[in-house]
Amino acid sequence: MKALVLYSGGLDSMLAMKLLSDQGIEVIALHINIGFGIKEDHYETLKRRSAIAGATLEVIDVRDHFLQEILFSPKHGYGKQFNPCIDCHGFMFTVAKSLLPRYGASFIATGEVVGQRPMSQNKDALRLVKKIANDIDEDIILRPLCAQVMEETKPEREGWVDRSRLLGFNGRGRHAQLALAKELGWEDFPTPAGGCLLTDVQFTARMRDFIAHDTFAKEDIDVLKNGRHFRLPDGAKLVIGRNEHENDFLDSLHNSKFNLLHVSGEMNAPSSLLSKNASESDEAIACRMVLSFTKAIPEQTYALNLGEKVLHAMPYASKEESKKYLI
Repeated sequence: MKALVLYSGGLDSMLAMKLLSDQGIEVIALHINIGFGIKEDHYETLKRRSAIAGATLEVIDVRDHFLQEILFSPKHGYGKQFNPCIDCHGFMFTVAKSLLPRYGASFIATGEVVGQRPMSQNKDALRLVKKIANDIDEDIILRPLCAQVMEETKPEREGWVDRSRLLGFNGRGRHAQLALAKELGWEDFPTPAGGCLLTDVQFTARMRDFIAHDTFAKEDIDVLKNGRHFRLPDGAKLVIGRNEHENDFLDSLHNSKFNLLHVSGEMNAPSSLLSKNASESDEAIACRMVLSFTKAIPEQTYALNLGEKVLHAMPYASKEESKKYLI
């Protein structure tokens, strides 16, 4: 017997996989990449944690379909931020169902716990997701962590899964999951603070600002995940790296909407991206802002490279001057 378990990368889905693998079920951890699930795609970390739970990892990239079909026109609306959770969950289950024949799997499972998220994981919402995924008749979606407080599903009725060995977690608390992880001796799992970036207030602000000024594409997701973001007076976007890792990432990024902006010479300066269509005024402001995040001396002029252009600017006296443009 095989099962596809939707694997977000979090502890709950790891525990769901473990409950099934302990019953001798061959578990495939299906990480459906919509682009916004985690800040970075740590394939090796996902693979290692899947193995801890007794599963093998498969990653499916659906970013294009998610942007085209779900993100900007969710039939069931958004949560508090830019998160179309109901439509997203239905979409993921639909994707997983379509992949059952490929992997020879018989049912789908998830780490969701009823009541953990009051808007998207209450019983009514879970039934709605089931309807969106056309699973009313097939009834093959199982939630091992809360199965005993839910109606029986086909995998349980048919004896594919032993319902008595599943759990009855309920509500928003995480103590039961953490206690189970401790009982299993697990230390390698993410903290509960992670999750979908679309539920994050700051990331939502960046999304809304971006689509107000430009057409959003798959390649723009990584831009929004990194750096400090600013919107300049004439409409250009400036992204300034916050640390060495982000600087390296911005240096390696290939996005046709942006030019790399960096300080010439040996000065320790952050890497930055600036909209290719930036006005000369915004270019000048961007140069001063980037210099203000260095140890550049006020009143001294420095050379900066913007794509193939060389610009000259003096730093702002303080980084505080940049705050009025911060998104």
